[in-house]
Amino acid sequence: MKPLKSIRVIEMGTYITGPAAAMQLADLGADVIKVERPGEGDPFRAFKGGLYSPHFQTYNRNKRSIALDTRNADDLAVFLDLIASADVFIQNFRPGVAEKVGAGEEDLRRLNPRLIYCAISGFGTSGPARDRPTYDTVAQAASGFLRLVTPPEKPRVIGPALADAVTGHYAATGILAALIERGQTGKGRRLDISMLEAMSHFNLDSFTHYYSEGEIMGPLSRPVVSQSYTFECADGKWIAFHLSSPPKFWEALLEATGQQALASDPRFAERLQRINHQDDLIAILTPVFRSASRAEWCARLEAAEVPYSPAYDSNEALEDPQAQHLRIAVTVPHATRGEFTTVRAPYNFDGEADMDLLPPPTLDQHGQEIRAELARRKAG
Repeated sequence: MKPLKSIRVIEMGTYITGPAAAMQLADLGADVIKVERPGEGDPFRAFKGGLYSPHFQTYNRNKRSIALDTRNADDLAVFLDLIASADVFIQNFRPGVAEKVGAGEEDLRRLNPRLIYCAISGFGTSGPARDRPTYDTVAQAASGFLRLVTPPEKPRVIGPALADAVTGHYAATGILAALIERGQTGKGRRLDISMLEAMSHFNLDSFTHYYSEGEIMGPLSRPVVSQSYTFECADGKWIAFHLSSPPKFWEALLEATGQQALASDPRFAERLQRINHQDDLIAILTPVFRSASRAEWCARLEAAEVPYSPAYDSNEALEDPQAQHLRIAVTVPHATRGEFTTVRAPYNFDGEADMDLLPPPTLDQHGQEIRAELARRKAG
């Protein structure tokens, strides 16, 4: 259940990319020690006042926190002791900043040649955009992804911080690969990963269409081809379904909605025609779905074996019977803040999900404990 339990990760990360990468490893059992600035910690802590915002909580479970100012000689010594005991170091500073705070690769590598050093940046470690400040929306835009999720009329940024989270996922994957290699060679690696590179890879489908077919995809390109739909029902709730290419799903939709006459309509008789006339089909089906509640439509689509789901809000999704069965939401006690509820990691090893997790730490919650561990390590 804890395949990385023998791995120690030192994270000097802020906001999302670095903390997200470290959380991926923590969710797999690694001992992640988050090094934060005394008094204020990760800036994400204070996004809604106080030092425990939901933004911070999202990416910092299963970690321990120690507050260190590496410009202070005593704190730097503690930090270097941590590095000596570590397998992985993660930072997401702008290029050049890590060296200024005593966390550059060369200094840490001299102390620990087996260290996997992961540096996450916005635009990479060299090139004309190296020093540009980068956040999620900037990386989405630079990679061509933002145009695929932005309404063509009255454009505005929508959706969650995908570029941040995706970059964290890629960083964790690279770290795991480096750890496997180190098991064979005994040597550490430096892993550099930028948000631009991560999101460009995540946006691979768009680039493949461009380089193979000369097609520049837009926000409707994928849902039109995949025949994906979402409709509002009579009770104001939404439902979604995805027909893909098998004819049986189109036929099942017509049966569930009582629209069998559309099968002989030349606009919809063949899949390519349905792709070309999706707007017409949406106009026909919109009042149909508004004629019954979401629960009724779910029952009809289920009976017809149409690939569907209620389009849930966050207050509904994990109350669904399947989500409840899988126990996706986990509640654990926090030492000082009552209960903490989150979404567990998606891994099921040997048929079991890991329900055991640590709530996000308060600032320096484990400082004394970690210092004591380092003292015992030196004494031993």
